Amino acid sequence: MTKNNVLRIIAVIPARYEAIRFPGKLMQDLNGKTVIRRTYEATVNTGLFDEVFVVTDSDVIFAEIRNSGGNAIKSKKEHQCGSDRIAEAVEHMDVDIVVNVQGDEPLIDKESLFKLLEVFKYDTEGKIDLASLKTPMHDSDEITNPNNVKVITNKNNLALYFSRFPLPYPRETNSGVTYFKHIGVYAFRKQALMDFYRLPMLELEATEKIECIRYLEYGKNIMMVETNFKGIGIDTPEDLEKARKLFKEN
Repeated sequence: MTKNNVLRIIAVIPARYEAIRFPGKLMQDLNGKTVIRRTYEATVNTGLFDEVFVVTDSDVIFAEIRNSGGNAIKSKKEHQCGSDRIAEAVEHMDVDIVVNVQGDEPLIDKESLFKLLEVFKYDTEGKIDLASLKTPMHDSDEITNPNNVKVITNKNNLALYFSRFPLPYPRETNSGVTYFKHIGVYAFRKQALMDFYRLPMLELEATEKIECIRYLEYGKNIMMVETNFKGIGIDTPEDLEKARKLFKEN
């Protein structure tokens, strides 16, 4: 699905300057351009969106995008998560679908984004509130790592639960089950995003520290789309070096 006359689709890239593990990472040089500018331009170049915005709390990031001819929005409030930052930005926009692209993942996979948008193309009754990505995991260290959020779904690929704990729990060895890692790229119906913004955090989300659990706790339907794209999230200087090598190779 490309841009169409039925649904107005935008991408929003939440961009905080102060990252705990790697402060200022979005302004680091990535082969001649900053990380955030690489992400913004890659998102625009997919051709899937009517508009692309960076929403940020940082004057530096705001100026970086504006000075390069891009669309940037300055947050007016302090926010605990990217979804809240996006919701504030789009609250008064005329838009149907909002896609959250991570600012620290400049290697955008157009095919995965395309698959997310296809969910809404075929959801003619409007039963899906948001769509997100999952990718299979096979390494035991990756599966048990609490930094990797796991997701389980029903037979229709609707999310049942997200956890930092291995799901499902392997009561028997060699059960043959496939574990899936949640990739934090979302496509929201605007109403679902605004509901998230206005509804309070509940116990499960607070316990796991996984924001998408809030949607489940309030009865929203999350369609999970499988992808084999891994991407590189730039969380450390070492991740940045990996991204530089990949850009040079490509």
